[in-house]
Amino acid sequence: MASFEDIRNYINRFDRFAAANNIRLTRVEHDFAEAELIVTPQMLNGNDVVQGGAIFTLADIAFAGAANSENQGMVTQSCTISFVRPGSGTRLTAEARVINRGRSTGVYYVEVRNDQGKLVACGQINGFATGKPLIEE
Repeated sequence: MASFEDIRNYINRFDRFAAANNIRLTRVEHDFAEAELIVTPQMLNGNDVVQGGAIFTLADIAFAGAANSENQGMVTQSCTISFVRPGSGTRLTAEARVINRGRSTGVYYVEVRNDQGKLVACGQINGFATGKPLIEE
């Protein structure tokens, strides 16, 4: 069976959009994951804060790690995110954890924090099970 490290490495290697935007999974555990975004000037909007789409993608990658942590494929079905404060600093982190997982759907809670530990965004991501493993064994 694929390990948590296998899942983390797989997503970091094959999610090309995340990699191109300095987002990577840093930790995967059972029904939990943490992701990190290293902020560059290209990620800032006209107000000199991290663009909302970058924050959303960070949350989605953390969800991907948590939702696929047991190598049972799941994709985002819907998402609600609330931006609490502007994304600032040099690094943002997101943590995703399961609220409930059934046979075909899952509900996850995600928080994004800045490098001072302040909450930047939070939300709920609902996933749909693909019926196949993320990593074929």
